Amino acid sequence: MKKIGFLSFGHWSDERGSAVRSAADVLTQSIELAEAAEALGADGAYFRVHHFARQLGSPFPLLAAVGARTKRIEIGTGVIDMRYENPFYMAEDAGSADLISGGRLQLGISRGSPEQVIEGWRHFGYAPKEGETDQDMARDHALTFLRLLDGKGFAKPNPRPMFPNPPGLLRLEPHSPGLRDRIWWGAASDATAEWAGTVGMHLQSSTLKWDESGEPLHIQQATQIRKFREAWKAAGHQGTPRASVSRSIFAITNDLDRMYFGQGRPEQDQIGVIDNTRAVFGRSYAGEPDQLIEELRKDTAIAEADTLLLTVPNTLGVDYNAHVIENILKHVAPALGWR
Repeated sequence: MKKIGFLSFGHWSDERGSAVRSAADVLTQSIELAEAAEALGADGAYFRVHHFARQLGSPFPLLAAVGARTKRIEIGTGVIDMRYENPFYMAEDAGSADLISGGRLQLGISRGSPEQVIEGWRHFGYAPKEGETDQDMARDHALTFLRLLDGKGFAKPNPRPMFPNPPGLLRLEPHSPGLRDRIWWGAASDATAEWAGTVGMHLQSSTLKWDESGEPLHIQQATQIRKFREAWKAAGHQGTPRASVSRSIFAITNDLDRMYFGQGRPEQDQIGVIDNTRAVFGRSYAGEPDQLIEELRKDTAIAEADTLLLTVPNTLGVDYNAHVIENILKHVAPALGWR
């Protein structure tokens, strides 16, 4: 059994063929797709966050809106780039969105991916400390965010406040109990996955990873997940560590599916370079359901993970993306024991 959700990159474009032509379109359609996914029995609605791009950039208003319009589905990000974030303001926003949803947020955070502009986080007022990297800065912001989510008081109250204070040091409000236990870290390397386990965050592993062994992506990811769980256990954390992987999977059940995904998609992993580091990019899966079932049986990372996020082509519109999700839930997942 697996939790199965979707991951939307939240693109919009006014190009021919796009059903998502503006920022307003992508926001409203993201909410509608989450509603549709919940009705179909999916377990999660996750959204990518990118700045300076025609994509979703400010996640918390969207997460709160999705939380208000749904009842059961998990709501998350994959991922929020912590180089850009004020962890204090973020803790307030996250607490508010989580309370609106009834405690369903599953926030994926990370150092982030290469951005549209050079050192975009500097425009947000952030810069690494002397001798540190932007990755160090992201981790510092993340650790501060985690401490704030613990809900412990840290600020000395004004002796003459405008409103009465509870006794002791004050914390940020609103505080959502349990949110600290639902924070995930997007890791591109084994070492970063182990760090996430050590500090008590869950693991998100996407469709790319640093190529650390020359093996196929799914084998490297399965190893990464096992190392993460070992680090979690060694650190003595309570609860069950969760791990997700993202995949592009399209079951071809009609002519429209065949037109979009019947040919021309890579059937093997690809190798590229990101931030001067060799990376392996996962293949896409597209085919008749029986073919997909046999191919997915061999994906060891999906087998190792407890959560599968289906990357969806959001510019094709809500109805078609709901169809993509339904195809996997109905025609593929049961045969693999995921449902």
